[in-house]
Amino acid sequence: MIIDTLASAEKYYGLHKNFKVAFEYLASHDLAALEVGKFEIADGVKAIVSDNEGKTAEVAAEKFECHNKNIDIQVCIRGNETIGWKPRIDCTNPKGEYNDEKDVLFYADAPDMHFALKGGQFVIFFPEDVHAPMIGEGLIKKLVVKVKI
Repeated sequence: MIIDTLASAEKYYGLHKNFKVAFEYLASHDLAALEVGKFEIADGVKAIVSDNEGKTAEVAAEKFECHNKNIDIQVCIRGNETIGWKPRIDCTNPKGEYNDEKDVLFYADAPDMHFALKGGQFVIFFPEDVHAPMIGEGLIKKLVVKVKI
């Protein structure tokens, strides 16, 4: 997992061939003006914009998730979002089987820690990172960039 500011995103271009594309998209668009929905940024780089009511930590933990085929770059656009996290290697209680079509595996484990994102910050979740996003009160607008591995 990496947490940093969008102003420092250039440092991470070399971690994946499509990180530069993803971060340049983020830098060149008014994120607050993005409409809710799913769209393709480039081949292997998709975006999901949501604007939903925040959840309690307990409700968010019901969808404590990780992915095998994608890296998530998550940006909180508006509101205050807290996210739960735990290393996948320490998770021992999967909830069902991995869903290949949706690229998601859920766990019944509890996060080891929680952190908050504020404007201009992002988090990168690799397949090794189990995460429970959207913890907070009120509406939270966020952008998740899915970078295919």
